[in-house]
Amino acid sequence: MRLDKYLQVTGLIKRRTLANEACKLGLILVNQVVAKPTREISAGDVIDIKLAKREMTVKVLQLIQGSSLKKAIRNEYFTVLRDIERRPEDSEDFWKDDPDGKN
Repeated sequence: MRLDKYLQVTGLIKRRTLANEACKLGLILVNQVVAKPTREISAGDVIDIKLAKREMTVKVLQLIQGSSLKKAIRNEYFTVLRDIERRPEDSEDFWKDDPDGKN
């Protein structure tokens, strides 16, 4: 199964086009290597996902047969090894570089 399709069907990334773009931007790694959206994945692969608000590492347990998956059984197809919510530091001042000069 293609990487972008696997990410979408398992719900790790909401839409396939977003998964495709994340791969093209180098935000998705498979087995520590930047992966293209067309990469075929297999059981045992480790997928690193680095998005704006979250970093995850998951291990593929089994491949999906078909093009959809019930939400209740999604966790049978991967296991989460690491899940870090990314948020800005409280001390960081986002408005100091305001291009409009309003702040």
